[in-house]
Amino acid sequence: MTKSVLYAGERIDALYANDIKIIQSPQVFSFSLDAVLLAHFAQPIRKAKGLVVDLCAGNGAVALFMAHKTQAHIMAVEIQERLADMAQRSVQLNNLQDQIEVRNADLKDAFNYLTKDTVDTITCNPPYFPLEVESKRNPNEHLALARHEIAVNFAEICQISSGLLKMGGKLYLVHRPDRLPELTTTLVENRLAPKRIQFIHPKPGQEANMVLIEAIKDGKPNGVRVLPAIVAADEAGNYTGIVKELLYGKE
Repeated sequence: MTKSVLYAGERIDALYANDIKIIQSPQVFSFSLDAVLLAHFAQPIRKAKGLVVDLCAGNGAVALFMAHKTQAHIMAVEIQERLADMAQRSVQLNNLQDQIEVRNADLKDAFNYLTKDTVDTITCNPPYFPLEVESKRNPNEHLALARHEIAVNFAEICQISSGLLKMGGKLYLVHRPDRLPELTTTLVENRLAPKRIQFIHPKPGQEANMVLIEAIKDGKPNGVRVLPAIVAADEAGNYTGIVKELLYGKE
């Protein structure tokens, strides 16, 4: 696949650490650091007979970046047709069509194409902003759906994830720290016990702007581990540490 097959306004970017190429469009959707960190944080089932589902898949970034960590089948679910098409073309670009399946569907209809209690691992980079936050709503329809709880909210994601996961199955999320009390409460209400939490800080001395969460279906209460925080960049804005390694590979 070459640039000649890209749509107008699209480009091919690379995640050098995994040698993954991905089709991007700032007019429609481009993956951000949250997708890279979620794929790194997730510990998907490894065996080939396993099933991994990536909800709110966007242009397929998390599924693509996570593929090297598992032999399991990965289903990437995305409601927007344009983004699902970008994801499918990226899967083909990386010759991963035997492992990754892109499904252009509403995750609220998940039980029409997935069976309850059959999924080993779920990842999700959900919309961060409640619908009532009008001041932050993006005028671009594609970006608005990706960032605001227009098509699905966090409670619905938890309900569906709990229904899909096997007992002991794991859910991995990235979200905003300012919603952490709501996130943990909603997870517990849906039989999803938080087990690992990691905060991401943009620069030294700045407050966290992302939080990564691992939850286990029907896991025992308590026993939450808060991992060492990740500081993404130095004071000049240059990526450092694990973030630099994930984006550009080891030096």
